[in-house]
Amino acid sequence: MATQVAGGAMPYETVAQPTRRVSWGAIFAGVVIAVAVQLLLGILGTGIGLSMVDPTDGTTPGATGFGIGAGLYWLVTTVVALGAGGYAAARVSGVTEKFDALLHGLVVWGVTLILTLYLLTSAVGGIIGGAFRTVGTVATAAGATVGAAAPQVAQASGVSATDVRQEAAKYLSDAPSDPAQMTPEQAQAEIARELPALARGGADGQRAESRIVDIVAAQRKISRPEAQAQVDRAKAEFVQTKNDTVEGAKKATDAVAGAAASTSFILVLALLAGAGAAAFGAMTAARRRLR
Repeated sequence: MATQVAGGAMPYETVAQPTRRVSWGAIFAGVVIAVAVQLLLGILGTGIGLSMVDPTDGTTPGATGFGIGAGLYWLVTTVVALGAGGYAAARVSGVTEKFDALLHGLVVWGVTLILTLYLLTSAVGGIIGGAFRTVGTVATAAGATVGAAAPQVAQASGVSATDVRQEAAKYLSDAPSDPAQMTPEQAQAEIARELPALARGGADGQRAESRIVDIVAAQRKISRPEAQAQVDRAKAEFVQTKNDTVEGAKKATDAVAGAAASTSFILVLALLAGAGAAAFGAMTAARRRLR
């Protein structure tokens, strides 16, 4: 508050108007610059990466090296883009306090991050989700159309629905109860039918195993103990294969989890580096304005 005197009139007081410490217009300008610089450098990096692909000469970099290079380039471009955005926001806002400049830089970083996440999760995700929903709708409509057209097609060809069901029943008919009378195809189908019960174990598993042993003995024309030995070896190989598959899946899951954890830590460090770059650019603009 200051006191002023105008001529011979009575002195009057003027109240200093508070200045805005946050300029959203300047922040918006900084975000626009940061996104534009990021896109420009990203397109440039894509061009550089594609120019390194040369399958004819065999000089194309490996996936690991290419991925590391792309990650480092993304980190550098993020730092440069956010630094430029923070500098522009603080410069345009006209702030002179270092804290105010720092605040503008951090807000530019935060808005840019939120905007990027929104574009990735909403725009792109909506496009992909809409495409899949469209495909699902078309598939459902096609299935309904086929189901409705099937009776008409059968009627036009002179084949009734009853004939179709009877023909289908032939394919699903049970094999002869005597394994010796089965064809090789029927024996394989019967064994395949008994395998789920064998896997469940218990009384059903024992019955299924006995049935499979009978089929193997009849088809191979060997004694039942020999057939039992073959079935036991097949079961042991199956269990070993299943255990190996489970162990491999566990190792793959651990590797994926470790890679995901490492990627998360690297992403956090990259985001912190971007925040530091935006803050540094903004404070640089404030120091320049002070000078």
